[in-house]
Amino acid sequence: MRRARGGIWPGAGPDFCSMRNQVCLFSQEVAQRSGDSPSKSTPGDAAILFWNRFVKISIAVVLFWLVVGTATAQQAPAFRVDPFWPKRLPNKWSMQQVVDIYVDKDDHIWIINREGDARPDELGAATNPPRADCCVLGPEVLEFDQDGNVLRSWGGQNYAPGWPVRVQTLGVDRDLNVYLSGTMPGDGIIKFSQDGKFLWDFGHRGPKVPASQVKQDNQQTDVFPPGIGAFEFDEDAREMYIADGFLNKRVLVYDMDTGAFKRGWGGHGIPLSEIDNDPTPPYDPSGPPPDQKQFAPIVHCVHPSRDGFVYVCERGSDRIQVFTKQGKFVNQFWVHPSSQSRGPHCGGPWSMTDPPCGTVTNLALSTDPQQKYIFVADPTNNMVWILNRKDGTEVGSFGGNGRYAGQLHWVDAIAVDSKGNVYTGEVEDGKRIQKFVPVTGEHKVAR
Repeated sequence: MRRARGGIWPGAGPDFCSMRNQVCLFSQEVAQRSGDSPSKSTPGDAAILFWNRFVKISIAVVLFWLVVGTATAQQAPAFRVDPFWPKRLPNKWSMQQVVDIYVDKDDHIWIINREGDARPDELGAATNPPRADCCVLGPEVLEFDQDGNVLRSWGGQNYAPGWPVRVQTLGVDRDLNVYLSGTMPGDGIIKFSQDGKFLWDFGHRGPKVPASQVKQDNQQTDVFPPGIGAFEFDEDAREMYIADGFLNKRVLVYDMDTGAFKRGWGGHGIPLSEIDNDPTPPYDPSGPPPDQKQFAPIVHCVHPSRDGFVYVCERGSDRIQVFTKQGKFVNQFWVHPSSQSRGPHCGGPWSMTDPPCGTVTNLALSTDPQQKYIFVADPTNNMVWILNRKDGTEVGSFGGNGRYAGQLHWVDAIAVDSKGNVYTGEVEDGKRIQKFVPVTGEHKVAR
């Protein structure tokens, strides 16, 4: 038991008297009970009362510290930013939109450094002759070690056949193969070695047509006309979960080796046949989003947990829906539903008139053995919300809109390594990755 400073009793204070004062109080109580003054009480009576009260106080102290210890053990983690991570990119590369982050089995951090939104004032060294000392476009895939050094870098437009026009999601399997997807018509999922060698194409690509020509179709499972927005692996089952929700509103599961379709579902676990193909209607943003059965696009992420559940980011409703791996609805968690989630006056990156909408662009499960917490990236409030995974209650947060270290602007990506460090990625003109180090709470590694 931890000792308190300056005394025997931990937490000694107004509720915990010193032993010397207790002897005096006991003698006085014996005297009051016998009708005598303290000087007339017998040593035996005082000793008996002293012992009885000593036992009661000892039990109370033990119970008190059991409660305090339990509360401390259940305390949500808090974080501080590491302002020097990562190190400066080499070769005058510019850091562009960090739209996704993945931590591999070796605790290396992989990011998408999406080049499509680079601005001329960021590429002063790319002209001939250079107009400025820095910078130039860097590769779209970067791998960092724990110290923030770039280990591998590759990829970009025309790097390999089928490279996404607008790369969106990245994943790394146990064999350190790297998968990428994109969100434009004709984009799919492609697989590379960790050194960037092309290995496999998932297929299921839709035609390369203007995005305005693509229509909802939540029943067919052969192709992805809008591209593929988000995916995640269940490597034990050799399955790939796809959040098909940038236009459609469903979750689909495929064999991650053959690309064969296996199953799928809509919001609240409804079968694919019951999903409508109509636009999701707006709602009155003076109140929370409606508790509707259908998913509301954008369905922005999907992540299975170790204990057999699947967590889906429903950005269009400010909520997380929880399912079994077979698609049975289990629960839903609302994430700051007072923030507008969809409808008019929802701006995308670079909007000069409207802010973003939706509070759940991505989530990461903590890496302790029980995966106790969900870390939610919220681009509208520019916060990371920490939820209790069991019931969805908010137990902590960090961030806040701004450009200083530790603040966030258009946070879009989030990941956690085995040590409990949290990594965030920002898009629009935030364009950075940050590392947040746990400063409270015990974190035990489970792999």
